[in-house]
Amino acid sequence: MLLLIALISACGSGAPGATAVPGATAAPGATAAPEATAAPEATAAPEATAAPEATAVQRPEPVADSEPLVIYSGRSEKLVGPLIEQFSAATGIQASVRYGDTAEMAALILEEGDNSPADVFYGQDAGALGALAAAGRLAPLPAALLEPVDSRFRSSDNLWVGTSGRARVVVYNSAAVQEADLPTSIDGFTDPAWRGRIGWAPTNGSFQAFVTAYRVTEGEDAARNWLEGILANEPKVYEGNSAIVQAVAAGEVDVGFVNHYYLWSFIAEQGEAFPARNHYLSGGDVGALINVAGVGVIATSRKAQAAEAFVAYLLGAEAQQYFSDSTYEYPVVAGISANPALMPLADIETPDIDLNDLGDLAGTLELLQDTGVLP
Repeated sequence: MLLLIALISACGSGAPGATAVPGATAAPGATAAPEATAAPEATAAPEATAAPEATAVQRPEPVADSEPLVIYSGRSEKLVGPLIEQFSAATGIQASVRYGDTAEMAALILEEGDNSPADVFYGQDAGALGALAAAGRLAPLPAALLEPVDSRFRSSDNLWVGTSGRARVVVYNSAAVQEADLPTSIDGFTDPAWRGRIGWAPTNGSFQAFVTAYRVTEGEDAARNWLEGILANEPKVYEGNSAIVQAVAAGEVDVGFVNHYYLWSFIAEQGEAFPARNHYLSGGDVGALINVAGVGVIATSRKAQAAEAFVAYLLGAEAQQYFSDSTYEYPVVAGISANPALMPLADIETPDIDLNDLGDLAGTLELLQDTGVLP
């Protein structure tokens, strides 16, 4: 963890790293481009959208299309592997994907610096994307490509774009807890009444982005107090969101801090009798943060056109419908309806926060370590 913090704090020291990219390579498919999702022809990005340190990175000459597009993905293979295969089948662009934790993938790109083989970073949250943008590791995207996306869900300087939205929720065991008895604020879970009843995943990128949002909206001291208050309640630690939802349903814990869509995957597989439900916090509470999964093109990529084609595909109708129907996330492009099972995005009382302000991942990791949440 110390290494991870150091790498992110260094903001891209340029130190070389391993260049082999293990992972699944999408199967070849038809070469016809998808309707309405083809990437725009490569154009020079407007001067106003240059990365803060873009002058430190010179884009190399493009390489032959026979080389695969290298994607570093902080999103799991189960969630997005089929979508990446669809991209390859639709465009004929082959992809070699390295899967891992979002924060670790971002740190790896910083460690590899100019020697990174990555062409694209596909992250679980805006915080990791912001950290890479601040380090000058992302290239500006064409403004026309990002225009269909609500400005709330993309970088203010066009360095990254959200591809799907997710809400932070409290998942609860519906057989053991009445929703009316749940706190309306995330702070309520520091009450000793919740001792031994909470599940969380401190290494998860979405949880870390939530902590960053807490720091931004409430201040460092308040964030520290909340973490220490939850620790005092002896929460059970899980590897990720899916494990938390399973634990809640199994009665290991009564509540857990997760993204909204994990529950719906279980309900889709096991039916409405699955004994867990989502609780949305209210009053603009930071515990109801709307974050995005998102994507950026690495500044040193030699396959910029293919990388932008991937971004365009994720923002196209086919992918946006996939997020709505298959992963139960919120589309970020106008004209695509959210899954009717979900609470409408407009009804979630989310905090007033700019996702561009969630880039201080290093500060969050340091706080998590200082409080003993992380070793």
